Amino acid sequence: MQENCDIAESNNLVIYGHHIKGGKMFGALEDYKSKSFYEKNKNIQFDTLTEQAEYEIVAVFKTVAYSSDGFRYYDFVDAENEEEFNSYVGKCKELALYDTGATAEYGDRLITLSTCEYSAQNGRLVVVAKKVG
Repeated sequence: MQENCDIAESNNLVIYGHHIKGGKMFGALEDYKSKSFYEKNKNIQFDTLTEQAEYEIVAVFKTVAYSSDGFRYYDFVDAENEEEFNSYVGKCKELALYDTGATAEYGDRLITLSTCEYSAQNGRLVVVAKKVG
């Protein structure tokens, strides 16, 4: 988890995982490039020591890190206001590989899963989901 995330308080938990072939670790996120895979796997289970939670996927997108050309999704952890939250969600949906039909509203808790994506130098595959229930 990104170091400035507070598991109990942050609006968005940014979690990184290695992209390991064979679907290991976050290599399995690669499957979310396919809308048909997403249609069968719309939710993510994220368990901590104190909670079991389900998250509904809002957007899946590709970007590049460490470049002014990329979307700095990792900068969004705590929304200062509704406008900032909506801007983050809007940019995620704008970059999305397909429309999930789901969105997030100010006050929702988000999880952002990030792994390497090899179609571009410093490429990243990102899955953003909102807590449900």
